[in-house]
Amino acid sequence: MIILCCSYSALPQEQRNLNKADLNWLRRVLRTVQGDIRKSYYDEKFHGLDLDARFDEAEQKIEAATGLNYAIADIAGAVSALNDSHTIFVPPPRPYVHDYGWRMQAEGDSDCFITAVRRGSDAEKKGIRPGDQLLSVNGYVAVREDVWKINYVFRILRPQAGLRIVLRSSDGVERQLDVMADLRQRTKDPWQQMDQYERLVRSHRPRTAEYGARAIFYSLPDFVFDPDTAHQMLDKIRLHDALVLDLRGNPGGYEDFLSCFLGGMFEHDIKIANRIGRKSRSALVAKSRAGKTFNGKLIVLVDSESGSAAELFARVVQLEKRGIVVGDRSSGKVMESKFHPNQIETMGGVFRFGEFITESDLIMVDGKSLENVGVVPDQRIVPTPSDLTANRDPVLADAAGQVGVNISPEEAGKLFPIEWSSE
Repeated sequence: MIILCCSYSALPQEQRNLNKADLNWLRRVLRTVQGDIRKSYYDEKFHGLDLDARFDEAEQKIEAATGLNYAIADIAGAVSALNDSHTIFVPPPRPYVHDYGWRMQAEGDSDCFITAVRRGSDAEKKGIRPGDQLLSVNGYVAVREDVWKINYVFRILRPQAGLRIVLRSSDGVERQLDVMADLRQRTKDPWQQMDQYERLVRSHRPRTAEYGARAIFYSLPDFVFDPDTAHQMLDKIRLHDALVLDLRGNPGGYEDFLSCFLGGMFEHDIKIANRIGRKSRSALVAKSRAGKTFNGKLIVLVDSESGSAAELFARVVQLEKRGIVVGDRSSGKVMESKFHPNQIETMGGVFRFGEFITESDLIMVDGKSLENVGVVPDQRIVPTPSDLTANRDPVLADAAGQVGVNISPEEAGKLFPIEWSSE
């Protein structure tokens, strides 16, 4: 298990000793975060965690921290003690674009693999290939339950100039590599935290492949769209007899979009889940489009990176027997949270930060929560390491066959290729 308050080597320009003024404003950040959680977290008992004691411990660690990055990690560690997928500390984005040049993903119940390598990156130059099994990152074992923590620590909380990774290739040979990241100055204001988040997710575009009126394949990378966009998508989908909805890698997004898009699959209103908060219990409902409903065959694809609203969509499809879910077990990160922006004045300027805080647990109509469980597909199909190496997509190819479209795994692998950020 990764403990988020552990020490990690920082980027050189971010290493500096903390003075008394630093410690004062860092304590204010810590206590602001604690206050927001105490006021807004959905469970007033914090799952039995002694919140005050945990944040007192974090303050002691901050006072002993040898640098700013270590202190920030201590704040994040206090928040992570809740073990809640939707309650996390968000530090300011760095003033540079940071890219390791490779991506990892859990495939199956435990193992992690390299799924993409950016052309021209240090990773490519050092021979890293999709399909290589990832054994560890900076000494931390790479297993399914810790993938999100590794990404959070090394991509958001504590970006590194490089990472030491251990890989196992398809022939069983293990190798250790120090892989350097690509760093370049941002061209946009890095301190507009949520604007930057919005730009990031909106740079991902929905992609489609149509096979006449027979079927449409829709790759939806997130749910960060408005209801009007959902209606436009549904109008296009209704022109086809079948929909293969690819929600692999989809982390979720807006509740309004989920409700509208899911409602377009049913001729009557559907309860998605019950919200369980501090003082209220309310239903999250998808409103039907009535005469504009898509009534065709529906197949939903998910994997270990499908989260939140994407998981809710897939599970409702299962529970209502509206279609089938194909792929790998989803991430099990299904809560309802809200972002709380904050800022603290420091000697060096303004330190902007925030927290996502869970305000409701979501209980499905079968009385169960998907948190830490995920959606188990009706048909579980997981790419093999050789599939990843050869860019084959057996999941999409299988779903295509079920709606009458005959394409090979090789052809399926070319439909929705990995897209890298261009910023």
